[in-house]
This record gives sequence, structure tokens and C-alpha cells, in this order.
Amino acid sequence: MMRRCFYLAAILAALATPSSLSAQTPAPTPPMGWNSWDSYGLTIDEADYRANTTVLAGLKQFGWEYSVIDEGWYMENPFGDKVESRKYLWDANGILIPVLSRFPSSAGGAGFKPIADWVHSQGLKFGIHIVRGIPRQVVKDNLPIAGSNFHAADAADMGDPCPWDEGNWGIKDNAAGQAYYDSMMKLYAGWGMDFIKVDCVSDHPYRPVEIRQIAEAIRKTGRPIVLSLSPGPTALQYADFVGKYSQMWRITDDHWDVWKVEHKAGEGEFPFGTADAFDRLAQWAPHVRPGNWPDDDMLPFGWLGPHPGWQDARQSRLTHDEERTEFTLWAIARSPLILGTNLTRLDDFTRSLITNKDVLEISQKTVAGGPALMPMNEGNPKPLTYRAWYARTGGPNPRTYLAVFNLADGPAKLTLPWTDFHLAAEAHAVYDVWNQGHMPGAAALHAELPAHGCALFRVE
Repeated sequence: MMRRCFYLAAILAALATPSSLSAQTPAPTPPMGWNSWDSYGLTIDEADYRANTTVLAGLKQFGWEYSVIDEGWYMENPFGDKVESRKYLWDANGILIPVLSRFPSSAGGAGFKPIADWVHSQGLKFGIHIVRGIPRQVVKDNLPIAGSNFHAADAADMGDPCPWDEGNWGIKDNAAGQAYYDSMMKLYAGWGMDFIKVDCVSDHPYRPVEIRQIAEAIRKTGRPIVLSLSPGPTALQYADFVGKYSQMWRITDDHWDVWKVEHKAGEGEFPFGTADAFDRLAQWAPHVRPGNWPDDDMLPFGWLGPHPGWQDARQSRLTHDEERTEFTLWAIARSPLILGTNLTRLDDFTRSLITNKDVLEISQKTVAGGPALMPMNEGNPKPLTYRAWYARTGGPNPRTYLAVFNLADGPAKLTLPWTDFHLAAEAHAVYDVWNQGHMPGAAALHAELPAHGCALFRVE
């Protein structure tokens, strides 16, 4: 016998509103912005970064604000196949700095400050990516750690390097290790950094010591910097810890432009597809709150080129229906919205998605929500092929939104009772957000969905 229950996660308790938080609290709402990885991989340079950031500035009115340079900005030759041939650049104290040939405004030891100042002048916020740890050659040369009596060898943990990146050693849980991260964050905060994505720290492996050290180093700068942990999947058992020390943490391995990938046991979950994100986000829903945003990774929409971080340059493999589904899900589940598309080739459809004010309101103004009530799959060998979520926004004009998603490979017609969305069992009228049409009051919610498609409704 079928019975009704919460789907995977309990309904979220009412969330504190952003206005109740200190203005200095990083990320009171899910961060929105752009990251270079999905389009440029290791190869982003200053000209391309400025070009993309200029487009992002034109989207600032919709809430898009973080412009993030991902991995590789310290590599003279990002196309090299070895650490040695990539030629990392660091300062006299072993801190990675931008390569002059790729970022000419860094001349004279300015680092990223001229670029960050320019980003801020556009009304945006500046971010970078690092891999946790300390460059191995820096340890070999035993360079001094700024602001301390320690040297690199005192801080390096050679027993726990990143297993998939040969550039760095780990950092010890000692005073020297803390001093190294303190010196790093002091330098980067001085440039005007607002966001830092730290890789190889929340899984592959999980490094709580370095998460805490980095968070402490950021705190000492006095600057409100968003700390984003990568990659995933971060284990649910660590939710309280990562929520204490960071604002974003990846709950999946790298997500790319695939609907679903069948992974064999022991293979991991790279690349992570859109279809699997529903259950993962539902599991993490109870941990969503201001300043704490479980992160389902970037949105690989539009043109991914000229040098994406995975495979060849291409138009996103996601269909328009799949992109709409993904954007709706990320918004209503309150995952950070970080664009991976090459903004200099922003297509009309992608622009229509990322400028939809209703969807962005859900992301930024929701105060309560989560997975809708779903039937148990008892005795049914076939998994349920739809998912549903709801969200209630706060402020002087609160609204209720309902989203329904079709995971099936063919079209679907669904009729769902209003009580699934915690609404009274009476007729409700709704506005179809994506199709921009009003639907009169009805005894239940009716939705016709294409394969891998969605519907988003605002209760009238």
C-alpha cells in the first residue's frame, strides 16, 4: 500500500532571512556568478577574463556578481602535461602569483590587485581558485614563510598530498602550517579577493585540518571572503563541520553537460549528471541556510570553449529542456548559481534562463522550502520518474513556487494534489513561469512535461 512521506529529506525549517545577518557575513544568499573552468580550463588569461567579466557586469542587475578565475592562473604554460612543464610561479615566500605573460596588469608585483580593483569598479566581486597545500618545489627550496620564523619544510605534510594533482604537498596541522595559510590569505585579501575556491579538500580526500586552517586564515584578514570547498561528494556526516568553516561545499564530483551517466561500482561519479542531482540535493536540503550552501557545481550551459576543463570545445550537450530543468532545480534547491558558459558567446536561450526574475527570486529570497511530499516506492520495481519541490519566499511580497520535474526519457502528464506542496486541499490558481501563462483555479496541479523537462508555477 502506498503511503505519503517526505522524500529523502525532511521539510526545511523556516530559514533566517538574509536581513537578519550581519552585512559582513559572506554569502547570506546563494552566490551567483561566473567561473572560467567550464570554458577555459587552465588557460584563462587577462583579456578573456576581462571580456567575460564585462558581460557579467551587464547581468549585475539580475544578481550575478562573482567573477572567478579558476585553476591555472599561476602557470606559465597551462598546456604542459607535467607540473614541471607548466612552470608554476610563486613569490619569495612560496605563495602562488599570476603569470605576467598571461596577466600583464600584475606587473611590478601588483598581483591580481589591478584586476580586482577593475572588477569592483564594475560593481562585481573577484574570486580565484587554488589547490590546497604548498608547491613541492617551494618545499624543496625551503623558502621562508612570511610573517613568521618558519620555513616551507616546517609546514609541508608530504604524507598527504592531493592524490590527483602533483603540484603541491599537503599542510601540517601545526603553527607553521597555519602561518603559511595566514600569509597566503593576507596576500590575496590585500589584492581584494572576495571569493576563493579551494580544491582537493572536501573529498579525494577530505581534509578537515586544512579547511579549518584556511577558514582561520580568512578570518584573520578581516575581509568577508566566501570559502568554496571542492570537489565532492562531501559526506553528509561532515555537514556540520563544513558548514561551520565554509559557505559553499561541493556535494558531487565535477558536474558536466550530461543528463545521466551509469557508473560502475568503484568508479566514482565523474562526470556527475543532472538526473542524479535531484536525490543528492534532497539529501542535503536540511543543511541549506544563510551562509551555508551545499553546492551541486557549475552550470555547463551554452558554449563551452575554447578549452573546457573536460573534453573538447562544444555547445553544451544538454538540451534546452534539460538546461531549463537544471537551472530550475539549482534555484529552488538553493544551490549556488555559478555559470560555466563562455559569456562572450552567450546565446539567447541561455540569456533567457539566467535573467528570469521569478527563478532568481526563488534562489535569492526563499525562506522555507524543500522536496515536496512523494509516494513511497514500496513494491514497485520501477523508480519514480518525477520529482517535485516547493519554495516560499520572504519579504513584503511573499510568494509560493512549485516545481515539477520529469526524469523520464519521454513526455509525461502529471496530476498532483496541492497537499503534496503543503497547500490547502482547495482550488488554487497558478502562473506558469516558463510558459508565461495563467492557469485558473483547479482541484489539483496539472503538468505536461517533455522528456527531461520541468514546469515551474507561482501560486496566485
